[in-house]
Amino acid sequence: MATVTRENIGNLTDKLTVQISKEDYFNGFEQSLKKYAKSANIPGFRKGMVPAGLVKKMYGQSVFTDEVLRTVETQLNEYLTKEQLQIFAQPLPLDNLATDLNMNNPSDYSFAFEVGLKPTFTINTNIPVTKYKVTITEEMINDEADRLQRRYGKMTEPETVTDDETMLNVTFTEVDNNGNVVENGINKPNSVLVKYFAPSFRKNLLGKKKDDVIDVHLATAFEDKELEVILSDLGLDKNIAGIADKNFKLTITKVGLVEKAALNEEFFATVYPNKEITTEADFRNAVKEDIEAYFAMQSKNQIHDQIYHHLLDHTTIEFPEAFLKRWMQQSEKDKKSEETIEQEFPAFKNSLKWTLITSQLADDNKIEVLPEDLRNFAKQQLFQYMGNQLNILDEQQQWIEDYADKMLKDKKFVEDSYHRISTEKLFTILEDKVAAKEESISAEDFASKLHHHHH
Repeated sequence: MATVTRENIGNLTDKLTVQISKEDYFNGFEQSLKKYAKSANIPGFRKGMVPAGLVKKMYGQSVFTDEVLRTVETQLNEYLTKEQLQIFAQPLPLDNLATDLNMNNPSDYSFAFEVGLKPTFTINTNIPVTKYKVTITEEMINDEADRLQRRYGKMTEPETVTDDETMLNVTFTEVDNNGNVVENGINKPNSVLVKYFAPSFRKNLLGKKKDDVIDVHLATAFEDKELEVILSDLGLDKNIAGIADKNFKLTITKVGLVEKAALNEEFFATVYPNKEITTEADFRNAVKEDIEAYFAMQSKNQIHDQIYHHLLDHTTIEFPEAFLKRWMQQSEKDKKSEETIEQEFPAFKNSLKWTLITSQLADDNKIEVLPEDLRNFAKQQLFQYMGNQLNILDEQQQWIEDYADKMLKDKKFVEDSYHRISTEKLFTILEDKVAAKEESISAEDFASKLHHHHH
């Protein structure tokens, strides 16, 4: 009769010992051999007519080992289920399970496993958060209205550069300090808005036209982020000291300018097809509503961010660290060094901690992800891919349903979507529970408070 015994060997770490007797596995071993005899394909013998002795000689030991280990695994899993042990990953063997297994000397065997136990912990959901309300300024409305006018405007080709919004098609040709073209140097086309050049350099571009050439010292012509972008476009490493001191001849190959769309009803209908907008005042109100909606969503995400960090920073959870490090090492195909495991473990533990927190909160709040949730999520992704511009006709509805059916058969999509939907549902519930203090803030100050992380 098989038995499983349990003893504690460390912090949240137990040893499970499975003991089996010959009676637990030997009958299964013999049955497996008979199956092999019926299906074995050995030259010189008809299928199903291979002598039992030959089958045992050729396959006996591997069949014996498989049967013993299968029996051990069955007993171990039955014990874990019966005792409802909450463990991390899977049990790790504490010895070589196949050692000393001999079909010619079947006997009683004992196998030891190490398990890491999931901890119990408490979560305090009384979380103080700040709900930021971004102040929408006239300047913000002006900038967005201007962006929309240019987006829906008409591209023209003026003879000369007239303002900061002019688009230049140019060719960067590398030269030395004396203005001579560098042999095998950089020679690359690019497109640059005049406003991306440093303010002090822009005067050198005004009035220029196609085929004009301007001398450019990168560090002088560009600043900050724009300089980084240009360096990247030219294939230069921004981290190399002095790299921005390179000189170029900038040849203008085309001058382009977007002629802004007029503020008329045709433009309003194009930008907001589902709204009745007839005046500039109505248009500006619609723009303001869009900006408010954008920052309301950003504020919501920021509340989620505060909740995330509070839960992670203020929930104390113990872990069977020695077990988990051993599991990390054994789960990799290419064994990692102990030094590598030590380096990776803090991030791994943090991720595991968040998984435990969200799992418990999902159970506490009875969060469910239903098949209809997954179907709707697939449809939403489709609409996003299409830029939310779909005007779906009745006969096209079946195509959308077919797309959703296809995605729901994709195991990875279902797993990823399940996680995202359950997390969003959890944060929505927590957001309703937290004590939020509202605070007005400028867009610039709000941007500085944003964090980037993965839930």
